[in-house]
Amino acid sequence: MAMIEIAGVSKWYTPQFQVLKDCSLRIERGEVVVVCGPSGSGKSTLIKTVNGLEKIEAGTIAVAGTSVHGRATNLPQLRSRVGMVFQHFELFPHLRILENLCLAQRRVLKRPADEARQRALQLLDRVGLKAHAQKYPGQLSGGQQQRVAIARALAMDPMCMLFDEPTSALDPEMVNEVLDVMVELANEGMTMMVVTHEMGFARKVADRVVFMYEGSIVEDASNEAFFNAPRSERAQAFLSRILTH
Repeated sequence: MAMIEIAGVSKWYTPQFQVLKDCSLRIERGEVVVVCGPSGSGKSTLIKTVNGLEKIEAGTIAVAGTSVHGRATNLPQLRSRVGMVFQHFELFPHLRILENLCLAQRRVLKRPADEARQRALQLLDRVGLKAHAQKYPGQLSGGQQQRVAIARALAMDPMCMLFDEPTSALDPEMVNEVLDVMVELANEGMTMMVVTHEMGFARKVADRVVFMYEGSIVEDASNEAFFNAPRSERAQAFLSRILTH
Protein backbone atom coordinates (compact mmCIF):
# COMPACT_ATOMS: atom_id res chain seq x y z
CA MET A 1 0.00 0.00 0.00
CA ALA A 2 1.36 3.39 -0.99
CA MET A 3 1.68 6.05 1.70
CA ILE A 4 0.10 8.67 -0.59
CA GLU A 5 -1.91 7.85 -3.70
CA ILE A 6 -3.36 10.61 -5.86
CA ALA A 7 -5.45 9.36 -8.78
CA GLY A 8 -7.00 11.50 -11.51
CA VAL A 9 -7.39 14.57 -9.31
CA SER A 10 -8.89 17.71 -10.82
CA LYS A 11 -9.94 20.97 -9.20
CA TRP A 12 -11.55 24.18 -10.41
CA TYR A 13 -11.53 27.52 -8.61
CA THR A 14 -14.12 28.86 -11.07
CA PRO A 15 -15.82 27.23 -14.05
CA GLN A 16 -13.25 29.00 -16.22
CA PHE A 17 -10.16 28.32 -14.07
CA GLN A 18 -9.02 24.74 -13.61
CA VAL A 19 -6.10 24.69 -11.17
CA LEU A 20 -5.45 20.91 -11.21
CA LYS A 21 -5.87 18.76 -14.31
CA ASP A 22 -6.11 14.98 -13.94
CA CYS A 23 -3.12 14.67 -11.58
CA SER A 24 -1.92 11.22 -10.53
CA LEU A 25 0.98 10.51 -8.17
CA ARG A 26 2.00 7.57 -5.99
CA ILE A 27 4.43 8.00 -3.09
CA GLU A 28 5.69 4.87 -1.37
CA ARG A 29 6.54 4.61 2.32
CA GLY A 30 9.94 6.12 3.02
CA GLU A 31 10.09 7.98 -0.31
CA VAL A 32 11.00 11.65 -0.63
CA VAL A 33 9.24 13.29 -3.57
CA VAL A 34 9.93 16.91 -4.53
CA VAL A 35 7.25 18.77 -6.47
CA CYS A 36 8.59 21.72 -8.48
CA GLY A 37 7.56 23.99 -11.32
CA PRO A 38 6.96 27.66 -12.08
CA SER A 39 4.73 29.83 -9.92
CA GLY A 40 1.04 29.23 -10.54
CA SER A 41 1.50 25.66 -11.74
CA GLY A 42 -0.69 24.16 -9.01
CA LYS A 43 2.02 22.75 -6.71
CA SER A 44 0.74 24.20 -3.44
CA THR A 45 -2.85 23.39 -4.30
CA LEU A 46 -1.93 19.77 -5.00
CA ILE A 47 -0.11 19.27 -1.71
CA LYS A 48 -2.98 20.84 0.22
CA THR A 49 -5.41 18.34 -1.27
CA VAL A 50 -3.46 15.52 0.40
CA ASN A 51 -4.77 16.39 3.87
CA GLY A 52 -8.05 17.90 2.75
CA LEU A 53 -7.15 21.57 3.10
CA GLU A 54 -8.24 21.92 -0.53
CA LYS A 55 -11.31 20.07 -1.81
CA ILE A 56 -11.29 18.29 -5.15
CA GLU A 57 -13.96 17.98 -7.83
CA ALA A 58 -12.71 14.78 -9.45
CA GLY A 59 -10.42 11.89 -8.61
CA THR A 60 -9.38 10.24 -5.35
CA ILE A 61 -6.66 10.70 -2.72
CA ALA A 62 -5.69 8.13 -0.10
CA VAL A 63 -3.15 8.32 2.72
CA ALA A 64 -2.07 4.91 4.06
CA GLY A 65 -5.21 3.47 2.48
CA THR A 66 -7.62 6.00 4.01
CA SER A 67 -9.65 8.10 1.58
CA VAL A 68 -8.97 11.77 2.33
CA HIS A 69 -12.23 13.04 0.88
CA GLY A 70 -14.42 10.06 1.74
CA ARG A 71 -17.67 10.79 3.58
CA ALA A 72 -16.89 8.31 6.35
CA THR A 73 -13.36 9.60 6.94
CA ASN A 74 -12.58 11.33 10.22
CA LEU A 75 -10.60 14.13 8.59
CA PRO A 76 -9.30 15.80 11.81
CA GLN A 77 -8.00 12.42 12.97
CA LEU A 78 -6.31 11.78 9.62
CA ARG A 79 -4.78 15.27 9.59
CA SER A 80 -3.28 14.62 13.02
CA ARG A 81 -1.19 11.86 11.42
CA VAL A 82 -0.14 13.87 8.36
CA GLY A 83 2.43 16.50 9.35
CA MET A 84 2.11 19.80 7.46
CA VAL A 85 4.69 22.59 7.37
CA PHE A 86 3.64 25.79 5.63
CA GLN A 87 5.48 28.64 3.95
CA HIS A 88 4.51 30.91 6.84
CA PHE A 89 5.17 29.20 10.12
CA GLU A 90 1.60 29.28 11.49
CA LEU A 91 2.76 29.25 15.11
CA PHE A 92 0.51 30.65 17.83
CA PRO A 93 2.14 34.03 18.59
CA HIS A 94 0.62 34.28 22.09
CA LEU A 95 1.97 30.91 23.22
CA ARG A 96 5.53 30.10 24.21
CA ILE A 97 7.47 27.73 21.97
CA LEU A 98 7.04 24.82 24.37
CA GLU A 99 3.28 25.44 24.55
CA ASN A 100 3.09 25.54 20.74
CA LEU A 101 4.43 21.98 20.69
CA CYS A 102 2.33 20.68 23.57
CA LEU A 103 -1.11 22.01 22.65
CA ALA A 104 -2.10 19.59 19.87
CA GLN A 105 -0.46 16.66 21.64
CA ARG A 106 -2.74 17.22 24.62
CA ARG A 107 -5.91 18.21 22.76
CA VAL A 108 -5.76 15.78 19.82
CA LEU A 109 -3.58 12.89 20.97
CA LYS A 110 -4.80 13.20 24.61
CA ARG A 111 -1.27 12.90 25.91
CA PRO A 112 -0.71 13.66 29.59
CA ALA A 113 0.91 17.07 30.15
CA ASP A 114 4.22 15.65 31.40
CA GLU A 115 4.52 13.26 28.45
CA ALA A 116 3.68 16.01 25.95
CA ARG A 117 6.25 18.32 27.56
CA GLN A 118 8.94 15.62 27.46
CA ARG A 119 8.24 14.89 23.78
CA ALA A 120 8.27 18.62 22.95
CA LEU A 121 11.62 19.21 24.66
CA GLN A 122 13.09 16.14 22.95
CA LEU A 123 12.09 17.49 19.53
CA LEU A 124 13.22 21.05 20.27
CA ASP A 125 16.59 19.60 21.22
CA ARG A 126 16.63 17.68 17.95
CA VAL A 127 16.16 20.88 15.91
CA GLY A 128 18.65 22.78 18.07
CA LEU A 129 16.16 25.01 19.87
CA LYS A 130 15.70 23.52 23.34
CA ALA A 131 17.24 26.64 24.91
CA HIS A 132 14.46 28.73 23.37
CA ALA A 133 11.55 26.70 24.78
CA GLN A 134 10.23 29.54 26.96
CA LYS A 135 10.42 32.24 24.30
CA TYR A 136 7.55 33.44 22.13
CA PRO A 137 7.64 32.94 18.33
CA GLY A 138 8.21 36.66 17.74
CA GLN A 139 11.49 36.43 19.64
CA LEU A 140 12.92 33.92 17.15
CA SER A 141 14.30 34.35 13.65
CA GLY A 142 12.34 33.07 10.66
CA GLY A 143 14.58 30.04 10.31
CA GLN A 144 14.16 29.22 13.99
CA GLN A 145 10.38 29.56 13.75
CA GLN A 146 10.28 27.20 10.79
CA ARG A 147 12.34 24.64 12.71
CA VAL A 148 9.83 24.96 15.56
CA ALA A 149 7.03 24.35 13.05
CA ILE A 150 8.76 21.15 11.90
CA ALA A 151 9.23 20.02 15.51
CA ARG A 152 5.55 20.73 16.21
CA ALA A 153 4.50 18.57 13.26
CA LEU A 154 6.82 15.76 14.40
CA ALA A 155 5.36 15.90 17.91
CA MET A 156 2.18 14.35 16.49
CA ASP A 157 4.11 11.22 15.39
CA PRO A 158 3.06 11.63 11.74
CA MET A 159 2.96 8.85 9.14
CA CYS A 160 4.26 11.29 6.55
CA MET A 161 5.24 14.95 6.21
CA LEU A 162 4.04 17.56 3.73
CA PHE A 163 6.14 20.69 3.15
CA ASP A 164 4.64 23.60 1.21
CA GLU A 165 7.56 25.83 0.16
CA PRO A 166 9.01 25.80 3.70
CA THR A 167 11.96 28.07 2.89
CA SER A 168 10.42 30.60 0.49
CA ALA A 169 9.62 33.13 3.25
CA LEU A 170 13.12 32.95 4.75
CA ASP A 171 16.16 35.15 4.31
CA PRO A 172 18.83 33.28 2.30
CA GLU A 173 21.12 32.73 5.29
CA MET A 174 18.29 30.98 7.18
CA VAL A 175 17.41 28.51 4.44
CA ASN A 176 20.13 25.96 5.16
CA GLU A 177 19.25 25.57 8.83
CA VAL A 178 15.75 24.45 7.82
CA LEU A 179 16.95 22.27 4.94
CA ASP A 180 19.42 20.53 7.26
CA VAL A 181 16.54 19.37 9.47
CA MET A 182 14.63 18.15 6.41
CA VAL A 183 17.67 16.26 5.10
CA GLU A 184 18.00 14.54 8.47
CA LEU A 185 14.33 13.53 8.36
CA ALA A 186 14.73 12.14 4.85
CA ASN A 187 17.80 10.17 5.88
CA GLU A 188 15.82 8.64 8.74
CA GLY A 189 13.22 7.30 6.31
CA MET A 190 10.34 9.76 6.79
CA THR A 191 7.92 9.79 3.86
CA MET A 192 7.99 13.35 2.53
CA MET A 193 6.21 15.33 -0.18
CA VAL A 194 7.99 18.65 -0.61
CA VAL A 195 6.95 21.62 -2.74
CA THR A 196 10.10 23.68 -3.18
CA HIS A 197 12.30 25.69 -5.51
CA GLU A 198 15.42 24.49 -3.68
CA MET A 199 16.88 22.35 -6.43
CA GLY A 200 20.04 21.68 -4.45
CA PHE A 201 17.92 20.04 -1.77
CA ALA A 202 15.97 18.12 -4.40
CA ARG A 203 19.13 16.85 -6.02
CA LYS A 204 20.60 15.79 -2.69
CA VAL A 205 17.58 14.14 -1.07
CA ALA A 206 14.70 13.42 -3.46
CA ASP A 207 14.04 9.90 -4.66
CA ARG A 208 11.80 11.34 -7.37
CA VAL A 209 11.04 14.76 -8.80
CA VAL A 210 7.60 15.77 -10.05
CA PHE A 211 7.41 18.74 -12.40
CA MET A 212 4.12 20.61 -12.75
CA TYR A 213 3.04 23.13 -15.35
CA GLU A 214 -0.36 24.81 -15.76
CA GLY A 215 -2.06 22.41 -13.34
CA SER A 216 -0.71 19.20 -14.86
CA ILE A 217 2.01 16.78 -13.84
CA VAL A 218 4.30 17.00 -16.84
CA GLU A 219 7.09 14.78 -15.51
CA ASP A 220 7.44 12.22 -12.73
CA ALA A 221 10.99 10.95 -12.88
CA SER A 222 13.81 9.62 -10.76
CA ASN A 223 16.19 12.19 -9.34
CA GLU A 224 18.93 11.27 -11.78
CA ALA A 225 16.66 11.19 -14.84
CA PHE A 226 15.07 14.54 -14.06
CA PHE A 227 18.29 16.45 -13.50
CA ASN A 228 20.33 14.77 -16.23
CA ALA A 229 17.76 14.27 -18.98
CA PRO A 230 14.35 15.89 -18.42
CA ARG A 231 11.94 14.74 -21.13
CA SER A 232 9.76 17.81 -21.64
CA GLU A 233 10.94 21.07 -23.15
CA ARG A 234 9.17 22.97 -20.36
CA ALA A 235 11.13 21.12 -17.65
CA GLN A 236 14.35 21.65 -19.59
CA ALA A 237 13.71 25.39 -19.74
CA PHE A 238 12.80 25.50 -16.04
CA LEU A 239 15.99 23.69 -15.01
CA SER A 240 18.20 25.78 -17.27
CA ARG A 241 16.99 28.94 -15.52
CA ILE A 242 17.01 27.56 -11.99
CA LEU A 243 20.38 25.86 -12.15
CA THR A 244 22.14 28.70 -13.98
CA HIS A 245 21.49 31.33 -11.29
